[in-house]
Amino acid sequence: MGESPRAVFDAAYYRRFYRDRPVHGRAQIAKLAAGIVGLCGWWYVPVRSVLDVGAGPGFWRDWFAANRPSVRYTSIDVSEYACRRYGHRQADITQWHPARPSDLVICQGVLHYLDDDAVGRALDNLAAATRSVIYFEIPTASDRDAVVDQDRTDLAVHWRDGDWYRQRVDAHFVELGCGLWYSRSGPMSFYELERAPSRTDRGPL
Repeated sequence: MGESPRAVFDAAYYRRFYRDRPVHGRAQIAKLAAGIVGLCGWWYVPVRSVLDVGAGPGFWRDWFAANRPSVRYTSIDVSEYACRRYGHRQADITQWHPARPSDLVICQGVLHYLDDDAVGRALDNLAAATRSVIYFEIPTASDRDAVVDQDRTDLAVHWRDGDWYRQRVDAHFVELGCGLWYSRSGPMSFYELERAPSRTDRGPL
């Protein structure tokens, strides 16, 4: 997850945010994973390989192992503790990208921990890592004030507005909604109302 105001993803962090009162438990991630894979199927996007960035407690890995065991799954995390405890490869997405892209990339709860320059480097690497679909979960300043459960959410992050992220993510991906984006280098086309207008369509931010 890179450098952050907290920058310590140790046992205490995982106990606080993933065990005692988790925002997303195993059952919720299972629903999310099934929904995303189902939408990929609807779009005829094959999911033969998955990269999970900031894989944390490994809930995505467990779902794929149980439900799509033939998928080539790779998980990375910057946390030495998480990698040792949950069996991921230790890597920082701001500095690392895989030798080959994956059909589906998961980037849940990562970018808001990074400073501005690191977000740009991470997005370049994520774009290189994504053959088709990427899922982002990035809480924004508006979410902090109106959506997130502040008792169960790590607030020691960079709180930015949604347009700040869209301006940067849009350079690499087409927004499909619900956190799903499609690689601009991919061959798929989408109905107009399946996707959000691009920055060019919207005009300058």
